[in-house]
Amino acid sequence: MSMDLPPLINYAVPFMLALVLLEFVISQYENRELYVGKDFLASAGIGIGNLVVSAVVKAGLLAIILFFYNLVPWTVPPTWWSFVLCYVVFDFFQYWAHRVAHERRILWATHVTHHSSEQYNFSVSFRLSWTQHIKVVFFIPVALIAFDPVVFFICYQIAVLYQFWIHTELIGKLPAPIEYFFVTPSHHRVHHGSDPKYLDKNYGASFIIWDRLFGTFQPEEEQPTYGITTPVNSYNPVYLVFHEWSDIFRDLKGARSLKEAYAVLWSGPGKYNKADFQAVANTSVVATTDEELGELVEEKEGNEMMSLPRSA
Repeated sequence: MSMDLPPLINYAVPFMLALVLLEFVISQYENRELYVGKDFLASAGIGIGNLVVSAVVKAGLLAIILFFYNLVPWTVPPTWWSFVLCYVVFDFFQYWAHRVAHERRILWATHVTHHSSEQYNFSVSFRLSWTQHIKVVFFIPVALIAFDPVVFFICYQIAVLYQFWIHTELIGKLPAPIEYFFVTPSHHRVHHGSDPKYLDKNYGASFIIWDRLFGTFQPEEEQPTYGITTPVNSYNPVYLVFHEWSDIFRDLKGARSLKEAYAVLWSGPGKYNKADFQAVANTSVVATTDEELGELVEEKEGNEMMSLPRSA
């Protein structure tokens, strides 16, 4: 099989840089502070690093997709309709990859970099973690459908490029039919908001219909506050990529049981609380197994609930 994959993203880079420059010029003309120098340089540095990492792991990602593609005895021919179907199916799994990356800390570590900017402009689309390629596991089902690998990787590249244009404040809400079916800048501004009503909303990549179907849709109302709930306060690209990984390894090192280690990795971002496990460890009852430790945690939580004052 010929695997001559057109490097669409590489071709698009000059146009993307031109649009970044145009957005900056417009923001200056309109006296809007859409760009902060240090933040832009951080995004650019992370983006360059991601291009390098992507080039290095490209062969491995291709090998993974081909392995599962070759497991099934059928193939989906490369036609216009299979391209459309592949893109829709790919986007469905991209929704879930994105959602899980917000709901589980081990995957949030691969995505928090993208949300760390407190600005919202085209350059933020470059701010992709160098460890994001872990999410390839979510696209194995697409390979098992046996879409032609060339079609698969073209869809992948178009999906990546789609993300660029939705990172801007210069485009307002679009006509209702577009807003209903497709992810727009308005939808994605909500996703980057750290306001309580905007948290964990609008995971869609190209189609917003998945959010409407699975209860994660939120329309844009007031202006979002961009960034994460606990700001990183750094413009160092390496730190922005690896700070959450560093925190995870620190917490794993201090974990006293497999149950606690599991909580470190698979709790929601910001949900792991070491004090809960320390309180159990300091009790007069000694837990000798992970199962017993879990029972003690549940017992402690139950006692705390019973001690709460009850309303009349």
